[in-house]
Amino acid sequence: MTILLVEDEPKVAEFIKKGLQEQQYLVELAYDGILGKSLAMNNEYDMVILDLILPGMNGIELCSEIKNLKPDLPVLMLTALGTVKDKVHGLESGADDYMVKPFHFEELLARIKVLIRRQKLVFPSLVYKVADLEVDSYRKTANRAGKEISLTAREFSLLELLVTNKNRVLSRTQIAEAIWGINYDRGTNLIDVYINYLRSKIDKGFEYPLIQTVIGMGYVLKSK
Repeated sequence: MTILLVEDEPKVAEFIKKGLQEQQYLVELAYDGILGKSLAMNNEYDMVILDLILPGMNGIELCSEIKNLKPDLPVLMLTALGTVKDKVHGLESGADDYMVKPFHFEELLARIKVLIRRQKLVFPSLVYKVADLEVDSYRKTANRAGKEISLTAREFSLLELLVTNKNRVLSRTQIAEAIWGINYDRGTNLIDVYINYLRSKIDKGFEYPLIQTVIGMGYVLKSK
């Protein structure tokens, strides 16, 4: 298992690298965003761990570049910036998980394992349909009534979760574990924020809303 670590603080980088190597991971290290981009684009890794604040190219830009070329490569973002706005910004860039410094190394290992397990899941080339909504899990596209819908990586993951569980009410905890991984901060309204993002793109302008709230229980995607 090979991990690319992009971290500009030498002590932090060496601490993470040593710990991962002790767990039998192979770790390649870059101290700036430019080198991180070059390594990510020209080599094969099982996942990328990157800091948000990097010299040369910041973590947001680097994550976006990686996801544009290798959308299935898991990216775990590390940062000292922990507000909801910062998290949304990081996740919108395509990051699969977001971890705030300082952190316990055991938690980092757990999150890595979750992302690796998720990556190993093989999804068939299926097209899901609910009413006039069509979601292509292979091409990562969505359209409603024949109109293509532009979604971020995180929005698509959330829509895919809802559509593959159509007519089933999903709690916030279930959504958090499936999309954001373990140790999701339940004190934030991040899930509600993303549900609203989806609604503005999926349901706005249509007579019947597909994404519905079940008070006290969660969310469900269903037709009439």
